[in-house]
Amino acid sequence: MKARNEIETSTLRMTLAAVMNAEVAGDSAIELTDAQVQDVLRLEAKKRSEAADIYMQAGRTDSEAAERAELTILQRYLPAVISDTELELIVTQEVEIASAQGLTGPKAMGSVVKAVRARAGAGADGAKIAELVKAKIS
Repeated sequence: MKARNEIETSTLRMTLAAVMNAEVAGDSAIELTDAQVQDVLRLEAKKRSEAADIYMQAGRTDSEAAERAELTILQRYLPAVISDTELELIVTQEVEIASAQGLTGPKAMGSVVKAVRARAGAGADGAKIAELVKAKIS
């Protein structure tokens, strides 16, 4: 912030406001855990990504660039994202484990997704996990 980078300063202030809003949401104010703060950061990053995609489709390159710059700043504070190939490998291994236990087809979906999330950690997108598992078990 001392460097007076306006985009970084405003992005961090908006993110801090989102964290504070999450703390006071609900019946009583709570202090968020690190995992909950990461969830808020992930949500803010997802908003920036979706907004940038919408601006790109609308042909508004200036607004898209601003959203992508904010996304880049937020990604510095998030855990490293697991690669698609690593995620596919984990999904394949967990589907094989579930098959060995007698779980096949749609019945295996919940347990496989849960196992993949546990192994992949916070660096994996839940929707991507579900998509890969669904493709592997069907």
